Amino acid sequence: MDLDLRKLRYFVAVAERLHFGRAADELHIAQPALSRQIRALEQDLGASLFTRDRHGVALTDAGRQLLADAGPLLASADAVRRRVSVAAGGNRRLVVGFRSGIPVIPAARAFEARHPDVVVDVQRMEWDDQASMLLDGRVDVGYVRLPIDETGLRVTPLYAEPLMVVLPAGHRLAGKEEVTEADLAGEPLVWHAGQDTQPTRRPHPDSGLRVRGVEEKLEHVAAGRGISFVGRSETTFYSRPDISYVPVADLAPDQVCLAVAASRTSPLADDFLAAAQATAEITAECGNHDLGSSLVDER
Repeated sequence: MDLDLRKLRYFVAVAERLHFGRAADELHIAQPALSRQIRALEQDLGASLFTRDRHGVALTDAGRQLLADAGPLLASADAVRRRVSVAAGGNRRLVVGFRSGIPVIPAARAFEARHPDVVVDVQRMEWDDQASMLLDGRVDVGYVRLPIDETGLRVTPLYAEPLMVVLPAGHRLAGKEEVTEADLAGEPLVWHAGQDTQPTRRPHPDSGLRVRGVEEKLEHVAAGRGISFVGRSETTFYSRPDISYVPVADLAPDQVCLAVAASRTSPLADDFLAAAQATAEITAECGNHDLGSSLVDER
Protein backbone atom coordinates (compact mmCIF):
# COMPACT_ATOMS: atom_id res chain seq x y z
CA MET A 1 0.00 0.00 0.00
CA ASP A 2 1.41 3.38 -1.08
CA LEU A 3 0.85 6.27 1.30
CA ASP A 4 -1.40 8.91 -0.28
CA LEU A 5 0.31 12.27 0.22
CA ARG A 6 -2.95 14.19 -0.15
CA LYS A 7 -4.51 12.21 2.68
CA LEU A 8 -1.37 12.74 4.70
CA ARG A 9 -1.61 16.53 4.24
CA TYR A 10 -5.23 16.37 5.35
CA PHE A 11 -4.21 14.39 8.42
CA VAL A 12 -1.52 16.94 9.35
CA ALA A 13 -4.01 19.79 9.06
CA VAL A 14 -6.37 18.07 11.51
CA ALA A 15 -3.57 16.89 13.81
CA GLU A 16 -2.10 20.40 14.13
CA ARG A 17 -5.48 21.99 14.92
CA LEU A 18 -7.24 19.05 16.61
CA HIS A 19 -10.42 20.37 15.03
CA PHE A 20 -11.99 19.01 11.84
CA GLY A 21 -13.98 22.17 11.11
CA ARG A 22 -11.00 24.54 11.29
CA ALA A 23 -8.83 22.11 9.31
CA ALA A 24 -11.51 21.86 6.60
CA ASP A 25 -11.70 25.65 6.36
CA GLU A 26 -7.91 25.89 6.05
CA LEU A 27 -7.90 23.21 3.33
CA HIS A 28 -10.91 24.74 1.53
CA ILE A 29 -12.85 21.49 1.50
CA ALA A 30 -16.11 20.42 3.12
CA GLN A 31 -15.85 18.92 6.60
CA PRO A 32 -17.65 15.67 5.65
CA ALA A 33 -15.20 15.16 2.77
CA LEU A 34 -12.26 15.71 5.13
CA SER A 35 -13.68 13.20 7.61
CA ARG A 36 -14.02 10.63 4.82
CA GLN A 37 -10.40 11.15 3.77
CA ILE A 38 -9.17 10.67 7.34
CA ARG A 39 -11.23 7.48 7.73
CA ALA A 40 -9.80 6.22 4.44
CA LEU A 41 -6.26 6.94 5.66
CA GLU A 42 -6.96 5.06 8.90
CA GLN A 43 -8.18 2.12 6.84
CA ASP A 44 -5.09 2.28 4.62
CA LEU A 45 -2.83 2.22 7.69
CA GLY A 46 -4.90 -0.20 9.74
CA ALA A 47 -4.76 2.12 12.73
CA SER A 48 -6.95 4.68 14.45
CA LEU A 49 -5.32 8.12 14.31
CA PHE A 50 -7.77 10.20 16.35
CA THR A 51 -10.13 9.75 19.25
CA ARG A 52 -13.35 11.72 18.89
CA ASP A 53 -15.78 12.35 21.73
CA ARG A 54 -17.85 15.16 23.23
CA HIS A 55 -14.67 16.66 24.70
CA GLY A 56 -13.09 17.12 21.29
CA VAL A 57 -10.44 15.50 19.10
CA ALA A 58 -7.17 13.96 20.31
CA LEU A 59 -4.34 12.05 18.68
CA THR A 60 -3.85 8.37 19.41
CA ASP A 61 -0.36 6.94 19.88
CA ALA A 62 -0.44 5.94 16.20
CA GLY A 63 -1.54 9.46 15.28
CA ARG A 64 1.30 11.06 17.24
CA GLN A 65 3.78 8.75 15.51
CA LEU A 66 2.39 9.59 12.07
CA LEU A 67 2.51 13.33 12.82
CA ALA A 68 6.17 13.03 13.82
CA ASP A 69 6.99 11.20 10.58
CA ALA A 70 4.76 13.24 8.28
CA GLY A 71 6.76 16.48 8.34
CA PRO A 72 9.99 15.17 6.80
CA LEU A 73 8.03 13.04 4.32
CA LEU A 74 5.92 15.92 3.03
CA ALA A 75 8.92 18.23 2.98
CA SER A 76 10.81 15.68 0.90
CA ALA A 77 7.94 15.55 -1.60
CA ASP A 78 7.96 19.34 -1.85
CA ALA A 79 11.71 19.26 -2.43
CA VAL A 80 11.31 16.77 -5.29
CA ARG A 81 8.80 19.09 -6.98
CA ARG A 82 11.16 22.06 -6.68
CA ARG A 83 14.13 20.15 -8.08
CA VAL A 84 12.12 18.78 -11.00
CA SER A 85 10.87 22.28 -11.78
CA VAL A 86 14.42 23.66 -11.79
CA ALA A 87 15.65 20.79 -13.98
CA ALA A 88 12.78 21.30 -16.43
CA GLY A 89 13.90 24.90 -16.85
CA GLY A 90 17.33 23.76 -17.94
CA ASN A 91 19.07 25.42 -15.03
CA ARG A 92 21.92 23.95 -13.00
CA ARG A 93 21.72 25.69 -9.66
CA LEU A 94 22.72 25.01 -6.07
CA VAL A 95 21.02 27.04 -3.35
CA VAL A 96 23.12 27.41 -0.20
CA GLY A 97 21.47 28.48 3.03
CA PHE A 98 23.42 30.49 5.58
CA ARG A 99 23.03 32.01 9.03
CA SER A 100 24.20 35.49 9.99
CA GLY A 101 27.96 35.75 10.37
CA ILE A 102 28.77 32.72 8.19
CA PRO A 103 30.34 33.62 4.82
CA VAL A 104 29.44 31.34 1.91
CA ILE A 105 31.95 32.60 -0.65
CA PRO A 106 35.08 30.56 0.32
CA ALA A 107 33.30 27.24 -0.25
CA ALA A 108 31.33 28.63 -3.21
CA ARG A 109 34.53 29.61 -5.03
CA ALA A 110 36.10 26.22 -4.39
CA PHE A 111 32.92 24.51 -5.59
CA GLU A 112 32.59 26.67 -8.71
CA ALA A 113 36.18 25.85 -9.67
CA ARG A 114 35.00 22.25 -10.14
CA HIS A 115 31.53 23.12 -11.46
CA PRO A 116 31.79 26.32 -13.53
CA ASP A 117 28.41 25.55 -15.17
CA VAL A 118 26.51 25.55 -11.85
CA VAL A 119 25.14 28.80 -10.42
CA VAL A 120 25.50 29.04 -6.63
CA ASP A 121 22.72 31.10 -5.05
CA VAL A 122 22.45 31.99 -1.36
CA GLN A 123 19.43 32.18 0.93
CA ARG A 124 19.45 33.46 4.48
CA MET A 125 17.88 31.24 7.13
CA GLU A 126 16.73 32.01 10.66
CA TRP A 127 16.94 29.66 13.64
CA ASP A 128 13.32 28.51 13.32
CA ASP A 129 13.32 27.70 9.61
CA GLN A 130 16.79 26.33 8.96
CA ALA A 131 15.61 22.69 9.22
CA SER A 132 12.38 23.17 7.26
CA MET A 133 14.12 25.03 4.42
CA LEU A 134 16.51 22.11 3.99
CA LEU A 135 13.79 19.48 4.18
CA ASP A 136 11.38 21.11 1.74
CA GLY A 137 14.05 21.95 -0.83
CA ARG A 138 14.10 25.74 -0.57
CA VAL A 139 17.84 25.32 0.00
CA ASP A 140 19.97 22.40 -1.16
CA VAL A 141 22.65 22.63 1.53
CA GLY A 142 22.88 24.94 4.50
CA TYR A 143 25.33 26.36 6.99
CA VAL A 144 23.52 25.93 10.31
CA ARG A 145 24.17 26.73 13.93
CA LEU A 146 23.42 24.16 16.62
CA PRO A 147 21.11 23.28 18.20
CA ILE A 148 18.89 22.21 15.30
CA ASP A 149 16.30 19.48 14.98
CA GLU A 150 18.37 16.93 13.05
CA THR A 151 15.39 14.72 12.14
CA GLY A 152 15.67 13.93 8.43
CA LEU A 153 19.01 15.74 8.08
CA ARG A 154 22.67 14.83 7.68
CA VAL A 155 24.64 17.32 9.77
CA THR A 156 28.42 17.61 9.43
CA PRO A 157 30.42 19.74 11.91
CA LEU A 158 32.74 22.28 10.25
CA TYR A 159 34.19 24.53 12.96
CA ALA A 160 33.46 26.10 16.33
CA GLU A 161 33.67 29.73 17.37
CA PRO A 162 33.48 31.49 20.75
CA LEU A 163 30.13 32.71 22.02
CA MET A 164 29.80 36.30 23.18
CA VAL A 165 27.30 37.85 25.55
CA VAL A 166 25.39 40.84 24.20
CA LEU A 167 24.81 43.58 26.79
CA PRO A 168 23.20 47.03 26.74
CA ALA A 169 25.88 49.72 26.44
CA GLY A 170 25.15 50.95 29.97
CA HIS A 171 25.32 47.53 31.60
CA ARG A 172 27.61 47.08 34.61
CA LEU A 173 29.67 44.50 32.64
CA ALA A 174 29.78 46.35 29.30
CA GLY A 175 33.32 46.96 28.10
CA LYS A 176 34.89 44.19 30.21
CA GLU A 177 37.62 42.16 28.55
CA GLU A 178 35.94 38.95 29.68
CA VAL A 179 33.15 37.70 31.97
CA THR A 180 32.04 34.35 33.36
CA GLU A 181 28.66 32.66 33.51
CA ALA A 182 28.57 33.41 37.23
CA ASP A 183 28.88 37.14 36.46
CA LEU A 184 25.71 36.90 34.37
CA ALA A 185 23.60 34.97 36.88
CA GLY A 186 20.05 36.28 37.24
CA GLU A 187 20.08 38.35 34.05
CA PRO A 188 16.87 38.02 31.97
CA LEU A 189 17.51 36.41 28.60
CA VAL A 190 16.30 37.54 25.18
CA TRP A 191 16.25 34.31 23.21
CA HIS A 192 14.57 32.56 20.31
CA ALA A 193 13.38 29.33 21.92
CA GLY A 194 12.92 27.47 25.19
CA GLN A 195 15.36 27.20 28.07
CA ASP A 196 16.61 23.83 26.82
CA THR A 197 18.31 25.59 23.88
CA GLN A 198 20.09 28.21 25.97
CA PRO A 199 23.87 28.03 25.53
CA THR A 200 24.53 28.45 29.26
CA ARG A 201 24.61 25.85 32.00
CA ARG A 202 22.95 28.33 34.35
CA PRO A 203 19.29 28.92 33.41
CA HIS A 204 18.42 32.60 32.99
CA PRO A 205 15.06 34.16 33.79
CA ASP A 206 12.84 34.24 30.71
CA SER A 207 12.44 37.83 29.50
CA GLY A 208 9.16 36.84 27.86
CA LEU A 209 10.49 37.95 24.47
CA ARG A 210 10.83 35.60 21.51
CA VAL A 211 12.89 36.76 18.55
CA ARG A 212 13.63 35.31 15.11
CA GLY A 213 16.75 37.06 13.88
CA VAL A 214 19.85 38.76 15.23
CA GLU A 215 18.49 42.22 14.44
CA GLU A 216 15.44 41.72 16.68
CA LYS A 217 17.63 40.29 19.42
CA LEU A 218 19.94 43.31 19.41
CA GLU A 219 17.05 45.79 19.44
CA HIS A 220 15.64 44.26 22.63
CA VAL A 221 19.06 44.08 24.30
CA ALA A 222 19.80 47.72 23.41
CA ALA A 223 16.47 48.66 24.99
CA GLY A 224 17.57 47.04 28.26
CA ARG A 225 15.09 44.15 28.17
CA GLY A 226 17.70 41.46 28.77
CA ILE A 227 20.99 39.99 27.61
CA SER A 228 21.63 37.54 24.80
CA PHE A 229 24.36 35.47 23.16
CA VAL A 230 25.80 35.39 19.62
CA GLY A 231 28.68 33.72 17.83
CA ARG A 232 31.80 35.86 17.56
CA SER A 233 31.45 36.13 13.78
CA GLU A 234 28.02 37.73 14.22
CA THR A 235 29.55 40.58 16.21
CA THR A 236 31.54 41.73 13.17
CA PHE A 237 28.33 42.12 11.16
CA TYR A 238 26.42 44.09 13.81
CA SER A 239 28.51 46.83 15.37
CA ARG A 240 26.44 49.53 17.09
CA PRO A 241 27.07 52.05 19.90
CA ASP A 242 24.15 51.02 22.12
CA ILE A 243 25.31 47.43 22.76
CA SER A 244 28.49 45.75 23.97
CA TYR A 245 29.89 42.31 23.13
CA VAL A 246 31.97 40.56 25.79
CA PRO A 247 33.61 37.10 25.63
CA VAL A 248 32.37 34.57 28.19
CA ALA A 249 35.38 32.60 29.41
CA ASP A 250 33.61 29.40 30.48
CA LEU A 251 30.91 29.21 27.80
CA ALA A 252 30.96 26.29 25.35
CA PRO A 253 31.70 27.42 21.76
CA ASP A 254 29.07 27.81 19.05
CA GLN A 255 29.16 24.91 16.57
CA VAL A 256 28.80 25.69 12.86
CA CYS A 257 27.80 22.75 10.64
CA LEU A 258 26.75 22.01 7.08
CA ALA A 259 23.43 20.20 6.70
CA VAL A 260 21.60 18.49 3.86
CA ALA A 261 18.37 16.51 3.73
CA ALA A 262 19.15 12.87 4.51
CA SER A 263 16.76 11.70 1.80
CA ARG A 264 18.64 13.58 -0.89
CA THR A 265 21.25 11.96 -3.11
CA SER A 266 23.11 14.72 -4.92
CA PRO A 267 26.69 14.69 -6.23
CA LEU A 268 26.56 18.51 -6.29
CA ALA A 269 25.58 18.71 -2.63
CA ASP A 270 28.32 16.22 -1.77
CA ASP A 271 30.88 18.27 -3.68
CA PHE A 272 29.79 21.45 -1.88
CA LEU A 273 30.18 19.66 1.45
CA ALA A 274 33.72 18.69 0.45
CA ALA A 275 34.41 22.32 -0.51
CA ALA A 276 32.97 23.55 2.80
CA GLN A 277 35.14 21.15 4.77
CA ALA A 278 38.24 22.13 2.79
CA THR A 279 37.60 25.84 3.35
CA ALA A 280 36.25 25.67 6.93
CA GLU A 281 39.28 27.39 8.41
CA ILE A 282 39.11 30.20 5.82
CA THR A 283 35.36 30.58 6.40
CA ALA A 284 35.85 30.88 10.16
CA GLU A 285 38.57 33.50 9.66
CA CYS A 286 36.44 35.50 7.20
CA GLY A 287 33.49 35.50 9.56
CA ASN A 288 35.61 36.95 12.33
CA HIS A 289 37.14 39.74 10.25
CA ASP A 290 34.04 41.48 8.93
CA LEU A 291 34.33 40.17 5.39
CA GLY A 292 31.02 38.39 5.22
CA SER A 293 28.55 41.13 4.31
CA SER A 294 30.27 41.89 1.03
CA LEU A 295 30.40 38.21 0.18
CA VAL A 296 26.64 37.83 0.15
CA ASP A 297 26.29 41.01 -1.90
CA GLU A 298 28.38 39.45 -4.65
CA ARG A 299 25.62 36.99 -5.42
